[in-house]
Amino acid sequence: MASGCLASTLAWGQGGPPDDSEVTVETTEVRATTLQPSVKTVGTLLAEASAELRAEVPGQILAMHFEEGQRVSQGSKLFSIEATLLEAEVNEAKTNAELTRSAFSRARDLHAKKLISGTDYDTAKANMDVDVARLLSSQAKLSKTVIKAPFDGFAGLRQINVGDYATIGQTLVEVVQLDPLRVRFSIPETLLPKIQPGLAIDITVDAYPGEVFAGTITAIAPRIDVQGHVVAVHASVPNPQLKLRPGFFVQVSVSLGEKANAIMIPERAVWPIGQDKTVFVVIDGKAQQRTVEIGDREPGLVEIVSGLHPGDVIVTAGQMKLHEGVSVRSVAPPHESSN
Repeated sequence: MASGCLASTLAWGQGGPPDDSEVTVETTEVRATTLQPSVKTVGTLLAEASAELRAEVPGQILAMHFEEGQRVSQGSKLFSIEATLLEAEVNEAKTNAELTRSAFSRARDLHAKKLISGTDYDTAKANMDVDVARLLSSQAKLSKTVIKAPFDGFAGLRQINVGDYATIGQTLVEVVQLDPLRVRFSIPETLLPKIQPGLAIDITVDAYPGEVFAGTITAIAPRIDVQGHVVAVHASVPNPQLKLRPGFFVQVSVSLGEKANAIMIPERAVWPIGQDKTVFVVIDGKAQQRTVEIGDREPGLVEIVSGLHPGDVIVTAGQMKLHEGVSVRSVAPPHESSN
């Protein structure tokens, strides 16, 4: 008996016990449409490549070969650091290497004629190897007195002036790649099966109201954030006009493909009862309550995965007055009846 009472209560919905009176409700006909589901989130723009160039050898800044904010090419010279002592070290190392090369050459000839011992030959070769290594090391140090761009990009604001003394590790300038840029955002772990590299995204930024910038997902993190239960995603966004800048806060819309024959109904038509989602359907002038399964959402609309079919007439307003089997008089919503 108790279960029967509960069933009757659910059947009444929110409108009380059944009676024979006719209830006026707003209705609409279910239609199939093409759905382009998307997920919206927020993210941050990052440089695809950026580097803080630091002094690797100490010395006075002799020249700066760029303008701040200027486009620079990979390998182009940016700073020259005073190199007199290092040049002297290279010259000394070069002379020593040439001497020990000659000594080794003579030792090799004498060893071939068995005029010197193997020990003398090995010593001559070791001396040459040491001096060649010292030459390469000094040349490497000397090369660090010329600071070059590591990749194509844009020079930032310099952190040092011509004439200043640079210490090892001191930041001189930053080089940033601006085209393309990378956007980093997160999605709920429940959407992971729907996200894959190659999906299109759109981003908007407050700096350019109304403009939409297109991009493509390039990578998905292999690990889920256990605290937020989200997964990090990277996408590439072309920036040929250089409007976008690293650090921008962006709104992201990820396209999840296209669904044909999707059933979308007004969100207000869905009537919750406990854990169930229900919709009132009008059949032969009577209200019938159906349990439905919800899919994707759009502003003001929900997708019905199961429970409804094209051609069904559903109640969009007036559910509070309904219960199972009550007679209804259908009227179109105001915006439809005025058309």
